[in-house]
Order: sequence, then structure tokens, then C-alpha cells
Amino acid sequence: MLTERAGAAVTLTLNRPQARNAVDAALRAELRDRLEEVAADESVRAVVLTGAGGAFSAGADLKGGFELTPEGHPDVYTALTEGYHPIITALRTMPKPVIAAVSGPAAGIGCSFALACDLVLAAESAYFLLAFVNIGLVADGGSSLLIPERAGFARASEMALLGERIPADKALDWGLINRVVPDDELERTALELAQRLAAGPTRSYAGTKRQLNAWMYSRMAEQLELEASIQQQMAASEDFREGVQAFVEKRPPRFHGR
Repeated sequence: MLTERAGAAVTLTLNRPQARNAVDAALRAELRDRLEEVAADESVRAVVLTGAGGAFSAGADLKGGFELTPEGHPDVYTALTEGYHPIITALRTMPKPVIAAVSGPAAGIGCSFALACDLVLAAESAYFLLAFVNIGLVADGGSSLLIPERAGFARASEMALLGERIPADKALDWGLINRVVPDDELERTALELAQRLAAGPTRSYAGTKRQLNAWMYSRMAEQLELEASIQQQMAASEDFREGVQAFVEKRPPRFHGR
């Protein structure tokens, strides 16, 4: 993680550009720690979350693998509940505005990180993707809540069931994000917006987040738990094993619905 401060605005940068900022255990823990720090620091009044190297995040780093359950299946439940859910919750409950500045992929958990922020700015190169279905999994990381709340049931179903990229201009048209800017203007635009918010009524912003969370995300903890439980079931399926094997072998998967 990189941390850069400009007055009362802080930029947190996911910094694994060699892996398109895919999230491994170390990056996950560091992001959680940084979010806790800026949330508690009253001198920080606005936060930007972005990625290095022209990518926001390609999602969870599958090459890092998972711990195994006693039954020998990948323990995705623990990875989600102990690793990722605290990050999503921190972004939504932080008593100050958080801006996602997205270029390149925001895929899987990276998509959730972006959409859990209060405002989402996207470069023209950005795209949003739920690729879980392509390896026999289901949407997780809060995406089954964040996307329908932002863009509606039909578009959430399309993203989750078809696993196709949603480019920035389409995401804007859907209401999934707030603004699209040229790639070379993303960093400057995000920082200018963060500094504008940092100079504003921080307690008012915190109150607004509480209102929106109460109306739209009051059952977020329950939904996160449901996602993790279903995902653990999927991790024990034959289709998931086939999906991962096909991904490794760079071939289309042959699913059998088991």
C-alpha cells in the first residue's frame, strides 16, 4: 500500500502493479489497517482509494490459494468474513467521504472495494466485472448488495450471471458510478474532489453516510454472511474445481451443474 497526504485528504493506493493489484493476504491486511487508521484520524477529512500501474484491482489473487476446511475444500468463508468483510464495512461506515478512482479493471473483490466507496470516478479505460460465475462461484464481497442498490436488479443479475465486463461509459449510464474522465485526468480530478470534500462539513458528510447506510445497507452484515455461506458451498462444488482448472489451463470450462 502507498499512502500520500495532501492537506486533509489522503490517497491510499493498492500497490501490486505486477499483479494488476490482485489482492493477496498481505495487501488485504494492510488495506484494512490503513482504513482503520484514516477512519480514526480526525485530521483526515476525505480519502481516495485507487490502484497503481493503470489498474484498480483485478480481484482476489487466486494464485495465493486458500487455507483448507477439515473437509479439504478451500476455506473461502474465513477469507471473506475475516479478511474482506471488515474492509467493505470500514469503507461504508467511515465517518468521512471515500472516493474510488478507478482505472483499468475493478474485478471481483476490486469491484466491491470501488462500489463500497461513496463516490466512484472512473477513467475511460476502466471496467467493472463480476467474473465469479466463470469459475463456478457466486458474487461476494458485498457485490450482491452494492450493485443492485446502485444500478438495480436487472443490471445486478446481468453482471452476476453473465460475467461480462461493464466498461466505464456503460457503468455511468447504468448509474453504477458517478463520473468518467480521461485517463490522464483521473488522479488530478480525484484529488481535487477529495480536497473539496476535505474542506467541507465533515460531520454533515458523516451524517449523510449514516442516513444512506440506514436506508440502503441496514442488512449489510446479514447479506455479507449469506454471501460467504453460499460461496463456501460453491467452493465445494465440482463446477468450481473445473472452473479453476480451466482457468489455469487457459481453456473454456466444461460445467456439469454439480
